[in-house]
Amino acid sequence: MSSMNFSSAKQSVKPPQRGIFPLDHDAECKPFMKKYISCLKEHQDKHHLCRDLSKDYLQCRMDRELMAREDLDKLGFSEETKIDAAEEYDKSKEKGGFVAGKHIDGRMKWWFQR
Repeated sequence: MSSMNFSSAKQSVKPPQRGIFPLDHDAECKPFMKKYISCLKEHQDKHHLCRDLSKDYLQCRMDRELMAREDLDKLGFSEETKIDAAEEYDKSKEKGGFVAGKHIDGRMKWWFQR
């Protein structure tokens, strides 16, 4: 009787899609990062309101060769992807007592039991 030993199988690890980039050890882009983080805190993590600061931070990283040069449009900063007015979900269903899945009555049957 043979036993299966999974530890002997060769495992392959895929690298990140866009590669890795060095950390900002010299804090060259820290002012841009701090502005972006404070904007997120000020706007309750609504990142679309801090879009320009995010763009500035990534541009700083590219200028100092802390990440590969990439067209900012490909990173989601094109005019087509810009969000002008986002509506916040008010959770009115949850406030009214809605619970997901609770509306299903009884046990569901499999297709062959119908």
